[in-house]
Amino acid sequence: MAASAFSNSLLLSASPSSHSSLSHRPCSILPPQQSQISLGGFRSHPRATQLKKKENPCLLTTHCSLDAAKDPKEDTPIESRFPAFPTVMDINQIREILPHRFPFLLVDRVIEYNPGVSAVAIKNVTINDNFFPGHFPERPIMPGVLMVEAMAQVGGLVMLQPEVGGSRENFFFAGIDKVRFRKPVIAGDTLVMRMTLIKLQKRFGIAKMEGKAYVGGEVVCEGEFLMATGSGSE
Repeated sequence: MAASAFSNSLLLSASPSSHSSLSHRPCSILPPQQSQISLGGFRSHPRATQLKKKENPCLLTTHCSLDAAKDPKEDTPIESRFPAFPTVMDINQIREILPHRFPFLLVDRVIEYNPGVSAVAIKNVTINDNFFPGHFPERPIMPGVLMVEAMAQVGGLVMLQPEVGGSRENFFFAGIDKVRFRKPVIAGDTLVMRMTLIKLQKRFGIAKMEGKAYVGGEVVCEGEFLMATGSGSE
């Protein structure tokens, strides 16, 4: 009897109804767990947030490296990277306006020109300039007074125009004020000079101009200039 009861209990434990109840439990529990894990792992899991934060810098770094690889300057030879200054007036046109001649013509090219208003011109400073042997033999530096003279000549290009009433026969550099020399100009530099008309008194033939000279984008000289203009009959 005892053996029979024991065997019946075993059969009952292994019956289909008992087995199906066990097999249905994981099925009813697993889907909620899976959905919980997928939502939690994506939205609020701290490790997933840390991984996201770490990915952003890597993406930015990769993007920058791609930009650097596409930079055309790396493949362009240095002699082809810097364009020449434009030519609005060449030396022959400058000689038709200014009365100066060698060795005192200190403007080589005009690169921007607005008659009666402003002009930008360049002076290529070379070791062959006649002032370098004496200023100074051991350290060639362009004299400050010649920088001022070169700027005044650019001012002459602005003023010696019909719009302003200037005359080549009667044009003088009348004065300077507030002149400052910021840096030395040496052989090999390109002096870029901008002269702008501030005030013109046609009755008295006096023009006031503002001038700045640059080398490599930095101001090396600046000041205010007075020009005296008039006609040949005066």
